[in-house]
Amino acid sequence: MLRSTGDRVVIVGGGIAGALLAKTLENHADVVLIDPKEYFEIPWANLRAKVDPAAVERTVIPHSDYLTHAKVVTAFAVGVDDSVVLTSIGRAVAYDFLVIATGRTCNRPQKQSERLEMFQDDKERIDGARSVLIVGGGPIGVELAAEIVMKSPEKSVTLVHGAPRLLKVMGARASAKALEWLRSKNVTVLLDQTVDLASATPDTREFTTSAGQTVEADAHFVCTGRPVASGWLKGTLLGEHVDEEGHLRVDGHLRVGGLRNVFAVGDITDVPEAKQGHLAQRQAMVVSRNLRLLVKGATREEKLHRYKPSPRTSMTVTLGHRDALAELPFMTLIGHIPGAVKPRDHFITRTRRMMGIKSKPYGTMPHVM
Repeated sequence: MLRSTGDRVVIVGGGIAGALLAKTLENHADVVLIDPKEYFEIPWANLRAKVDPAAVERTVIPHSDYLTHAKVVTAFAVGVDDSVVLTSIGRAVAYDFLVIATGRTCNRPQKQSERLEMFQDDKERIDGARSVLIVGGGPIGVELAAEIVMKSPEKSVTLVHGAPRLLKVMGARASAKALEWLRSKNVTVLLDQTVDLASATPDTREFTTSAGQTVEADAHFVCTGRPVASGWLKGTLLGEHVDEEGHLRVDGHLRVGGLRNVFAVGDITDVPEAKQGHLAQRQAMVVSRNLRLLVKGATREEKLHRYKPSPRTSMTVTLGHRDALAELPFMTLIGHIPGAVKPRDHFITRTRRMMGIKSKPYGTMPHVM
């Protein structure tokens, strides 16, 4: 067993929130990061990486590249009690403070090289396809469709969405503008329809929607929502604090169930705000400050920082290299102007700088090991 040291902070989950938390705490506490992957990804650059080789290696970053003191246990967490986290490799990790940052379920390989190969495979599938089917019309599906048609306007792209409008996380006006923009780029958008992909394989070329419409596509991508990764908490100390949607109930300090030494950040929390990467980072910074106080021995509740949920006042969806859809408090814009505001590299350079990683110049070609 990896024994605690009195200031041991165990972080379960190495996504954008867990990774940032580990980085900001490693010089202030004995930090252990438990993650089934040897790397973290910059999630908002994921889609660009599918079509742009220059982005790939800069967005998939080994934990060893940014953590200099923290320990990393490469495994799934499978259980937890009031002092120990159990892992899938049979290793027990003791903690003094615990942070749950497991986000949403995803199927990612353990090694960075294997993840880079997945991006290369996706790029080859897109490059080799004359027609592409995208299932899901949230931000991910809309952004992927835009990336493909802006890079390869000759391709036939069909987007199938099981709701009456795209982008339900945004307002109706933004949804209408996104639909108009996609159709202006010759993307076929089928609303209020679903596609059963249970028996589909990478070689499937013909798909039938719930309305009986046939869609032919050389490649298909599923961009629907994923469930919260809290199933492993059932039957544990924290199970009673999981709500019906799978989120952990947290208080204003982002502590789980009011427990003094257990926190949660990111998509797994029930914080009433959009589940976006930059907000998960904000939560991580609040927990980082609170844990530094607690490690130093702070006992007074009023000294702890509170997290203020972000109202949905603005949101941006990228539409290829140049365009974007921006929903602001008093207006909704689409086209080059909002596209010019968002950095060309999807905030990759800024995120790497936050993690203390020397940035490779944008445009550097990756290699697959």
